[in-house]
Amino acid sequence: MGTEVEDAELERILNGIGPRLRKLRRDRGLTLEALAAATGISVSTLSRVESGRRRPTLDLLIPLARAHHVALDQLVAAPASGDPRVHLRPVSKGRGSVLVPLTQYPGRVQVFKQVLAHREPELVTHEGYEWLYVLAGRLRLVLGAREFTLRPGEVAEFDTTEPHWFGPADSHAVEILHLFGPRGDQPTVRTGPPAADSGQTRLREPRGRRVR
Repeated sequence: MGTEVEDAELERILNGIGPRLRKLRRDRGLTLEALAAATGISVSTLSRVESGRRRPTLDLLIPLARAHHVALDQLVAAPASGDPRVHLRPVSKGRGSVLVPLTQYPGRVQVFKQVLAHREPELVTHEGYEWLYVLAGRLRLVLGAREFTLRPGEVAEFDTTEPHWFGPADSHAVEILHLFGPRGDQPTVRTGPPAADSGQTRLREPRGRRVR
Protein backbone atom coordinates (compact mmCIF):
# COMPACT_ATOMS: atom_id res chain seq x y z
CA MET A 1 0.00 0.00 0.00
CA GLY A 2 2.82 2.36 0.94
CA THR A 3 4.61 1.70 -2.35
CA GLU A 4 1.45 2.46 -4.32
CA VAL A 5 1.05 5.79 -2.53
CA GLU A 6 4.71 6.68 -3.17
CA ASP A 7 4.38 5.73 -6.84
CA ALA A 8 1.25 7.88 -7.16
CA GLU A 9 3.03 10.85 -5.54
CA LEU A 10 6.02 10.44 -7.87
CA GLU A 11 3.69 10.27 -10.87
CA ARG A 12 1.91 13.46 -9.70
CA ILE A 13 5.24 15.32 -9.34
CA LEU A 14 6.51 14.21 -12.75
CA ASN A 15 3.22 15.08 -14.44
CA GLY A 16 3.36 18.58 -12.98
CA ILE A 17 6.79 19.47 -14.36
CA GLY A 18 5.77 19.86 -18.02
CA PRO A 19 2.91 22.35 -17.42
CA ARG A 20 5.13 24.25 -14.99
CA LEU A 21 7.87 24.55 -17.63
CA ARG A 22 5.36 25.73 -20.24
CA LYS A 23 3.98 28.39 -17.87
CA LEU A 24 7.50 29.62 -17.02
CA ARG A 25 8.40 29.91 -20.69
CA ARG A 26 5.20 31.73 -21.64
CA ASP A 27 5.38 34.05 -18.62
CA ARG A 28 8.84 35.08 -19.82
CA GLY A 29 7.61 35.59 -23.36
CA LEU A 30 9.93 32.94 -24.83
CA THR A 31 9.24 30.80 -27.88
CA LEU A 32 10.31 27.17 -28.01
CA GLU A 33 12.91 28.19 -30.60
CA ALA A 34 14.40 30.85 -28.29
CA LEU A 35 14.52 28.42 -25.36
CA ALA A 36 16.12 25.78 -27.57
CA ALA A 37 18.84 28.27 -28.56
CA ALA A 38 19.47 29.15 -24.88
CA THR A 39 19.64 25.55 -23.62
CA GLY A 40 20.91 23.49 -26.54
CA ILE A 41 17.82 21.25 -26.23
CA SER A 42 15.91 20.64 -29.45
CA VAL A 43 12.51 22.23 -30.04
CA SER A 44 10.88 18.80 -30.42
CA THR A 45 12.31 17.60 -27.08
CA LEU A 46 11.18 20.78 -25.31
CA SER A 47 7.70 20.40 -26.78
CA ARG A 48 7.44 16.76 -25.68
CA VAL A 49 8.61 17.58 -22.14
CA GLU A 50 6.15 20.45 -21.77
CA SER A 51 3.26 18.34 -23.07
CA GLY A 52 4.15 15.40 -20.82
CA ARG A 53 4.99 13.08 -23.71
CA ARG A 54 8.59 12.81 -22.48
CA ARG A 55 9.70 12.31 -18.90
CA PRO A 56 12.00 15.12 -17.71
CA THR A 57 15.50 14.04 -16.68
CA LEU A 58 18.23 15.91 -14.82
CA ASP A 59 20.22 16.55 -17.99
CA LEU A 60 17.14 18.38 -19.33
CA LEU A 61 16.00 20.08 -16.11
CA ILE A 62 19.37 21.59 -15.13
CA PRO A 63 19.81 23.71 -18.32
CA LEU A 64 16.11 24.63 -18.19
CA ALA A 65 16.41 25.83 -14.58
CA ARG A 66 19.42 27.95 -15.58
CA ALA A 67 17.63 29.39 -18.61
CA HIS A 68 14.57 30.32 -16.52
CA HIS A 69 16.70 31.61 -13.59
CA VAL A 70 14.98 29.40 -11.02
CA ALA A 71 16.21 26.78 -8.57
CA LEU A 72 15.89 23.15 -9.65
CA ASP A 73 13.52 22.30 -6.79
CA GLN A 74 11.10 24.96 -8.04
CA LEU A 75 10.69 22.95 -11.23
CA VAL A 76 10.35 19.61 -9.48
CA ALA A 77 8.36 20.33 -6.33
CA ALA A 78 6.80 23.79 -6.57
CA PRO A 79 3.67 24.43 -4.46
CA ALA A 80 0.36 23.63 -6.14
CA SER A 81 -1.10 26.36 -8.35
CA GLY A 82 -2.93 28.96 -6.29
CA ASP A 83 -1.01 28.20 -3.09
CA PRO A 84 -0.06 31.65 -1.73
CA ARG A 85 2.22 30.37 1.01
CA VAL A 86 5.96 31.01 0.93
CA HIS A 87 7.96 28.12 2.36
CA LEU A 88 11.00 29.69 4.01
CA ARG A 89 13.92 27.77 5.50
CA PRO A 90 15.89 29.78 8.08
CA VAL A 91 19.60 28.98 8.24
CA SER A 92 21.44 29.38 11.54
CA LYS A 93 24.78 31.15 11.06
CA GLY A 94 25.96 30.58 14.63
CA ARG A 95 26.23 32.86 17.67
CA GLY A 96 22.59 33.91 17.36
CA SER A 97 22.67 35.06 13.73
CA VAL A 98 19.96 33.77 11.37
CA LEU A 99 19.67 33.98 7.56
CA VAL A 100 16.32 33.52 5.78
CA PRO A 101 16.57 33.28 1.96
CA LEU A 102 13.53 34.99 0.41
CA THR A 103 14.36 34.26 -3.25
CA GLN A 104 15.91 31.41 -5.22
CA TYR A 105 17.00 32.89 -8.53
CA PRO A 106 20.56 31.79 -9.42
CA GLY A 107 22.53 34.48 -11.23
CA ARG A 108 20.13 37.28 -10.27
CA VAL A 109 19.65 39.59 -7.29
CA GLN A 110 19.21 37.50 -4.14
CA VAL A 111 17.06 38.71 -1.22
CA PHE A 112 17.58 37.67 2.40
CA LYS A 113 16.16 38.56 5.77
CA GLN A 114 18.93 38.52 8.36
CA VAL A 115 19.15 38.74 12.13
CA LEU A 116 22.73 39.63 13.04
CA ALA A 117 24.10 39.07 16.53
CA HIS A 118 27.18 40.82 17.90
CA ARG A 119 30.46 39.99 16.15
CA GLU A 120 33.83 41.58 15.68
CA PRO A 121 34.34 43.64 12.49
CA GLU A 122 36.29 41.97 9.68
CA LEU A 123 36.46 43.84 6.38
CA VAL A 124 35.96 41.79 3.21
CA THR A 125 35.85 42.46 -0.54
CA HIS A 126 34.22 40.51 -3.36
CA GLU A 127 32.49 41.05 -6.69
CA GLY A 128 28.90 42.24 -6.47
CA TYR A 129 26.56 44.90 -5.16
CA GLU A 130 24.66 45.05 -1.86
CA TRP A 131 21.61 46.89 -0.61
CA LEU A 132 20.73 46.90 3.12
CA TYR A 133 17.46 48.01 4.73
CA VAL A 134 17.24 48.12 8.54
CA LEU A 135 14.04 46.63 9.99
CA ALA A 136 14.87 46.73 13.71
CA GLY A 137 17.85 47.66 15.85
CA ARG A 138 20.88 49.71 14.79
CA LEU A 139 23.25 48.64 12.03
CA ARG A 140 26.92 49.54 11.97
CA LEU A 141 28.32 49.73 8.44
CA VAL A 142 32.02 50.09 7.71
CA LEU A 143 33.06 51.04 4.16
CA GLY A 144 36.81 51.38 3.85
CA ALA A 145 37.85 54.18 6.21
CA ARG A 146 34.27 55.42 6.66
CA GLU A 147 31.74 54.27 9.24
CA PHE A 148 27.95 54.75 9.42
CA THR A 149 25.15 53.89 11.84
CA LEU A 150 21.77 53.10 10.30
CA ARG A 151 18.46 52.98 12.15
CA PRO A 152 15.12 51.35 11.23
CA GLY A 153 13.88 52.58 7.85
CA GLU A 154 17.34 53.64 6.64
CA VAL A 155 18.99 52.15 3.58
CA ALA A 156 22.56 51.65 2.35
CA GLU A 157 23.75 50.47 -1.06
CA PHE A 158 27.35 49.95 -2.12
CA ASP A 159 29.75 48.17 -4.45
CA THR A 160 31.23 45.17 -2.63
CA THR A 161 34.63 45.57 -4.27
CA GLU A 162 35.12 48.26 -1.60
CA PRO A 163 36.29 46.79 1.76
CA HIS A 164 33.19 46.51 3.94
CA TRP A 165 31.61 45.00 7.04
CA PHE A 166 28.23 45.34 8.74
CA GLY A 167 26.72 44.15 12.00
CA PRO A 168 24.97 45.38 15.17
CA ALA A 169 25.96 48.87 16.29
CA ASP A 170 25.57 47.84 19.95
CA SER A 171 25.06 44.73 22.09
CA HIS A 172 21.59 44.10 20.65
CA ALA A 173 20.87 42.11 17.48
CA VAL A 174 19.90 43.98 14.32
CA GLU A 175 17.34 42.79 11.77
CA ILE A 176 17.77 43.71 8.11
CA LEU A 177 16.64 43.00 4.57
CA HIS A 178 19.73 42.23 2.50
CA LEU A 179 19.86 42.27 -1.31
CA PHE A 180 22.93 40.97 -3.10
CA GLY A 181 23.46 40.80 -6.83
CA PRO A 182 26.14 40.51 -9.50
CA ARG A 183 28.09 43.64 -10.26
CA GLY A 184 26.16 45.85 -12.67
CA ASP A 185 22.83 44.39 -11.51
CA GLN A 186 22.09 46.97 -8.80
CA PRO A 187 18.55 47.41 -7.48
CA THR A 188 17.10 50.79 -8.39
CA VAL A 189 15.86 53.08 -5.60
CA ARG A 190 13.23 55.47 -6.99
CA THR A 191 12.74 57.69 -3.93
CA GLY A 192 14.50 61.03 -3.60
CA PRO A 193 16.33 63.11 -6.21
CA PRO A 194 18.59 61.48 -8.86
CA ALA A 195 22.14 60.72 -7.74
CA ALA A 196 24.67 63.37 -8.77
CA ASP A 197 27.64 60.98 -8.59
CA SER A 198 28.41 57.52 -9.96
CA GLY A 199 26.21 55.86 -7.32
CA GLN A 200 28.92 53.44 -6.24
CA THR A 201 28.15 54.11 -2.57
CA ARG A 202 24.86 55.62 -1.44
CA LEU A 203 23.21 55.82 1.95
CA ARG A 204 19.62 56.92 2.29
CA GLU A 205 17.52 58.01 5.23
CA PRO A 206 13.70 57.99 5.32
CA ARG A 207 11.94 60.43 2.94
CA GLY A 208 14.80 60.13 0.46
CA ARG A 209 17.30 62.37 2.27
CA ARG A 210 20.84 61.24 1.49
CA VAL A 211 23.64 60.73 4.01
CA ARG A 212 27.22 61.26 2.92
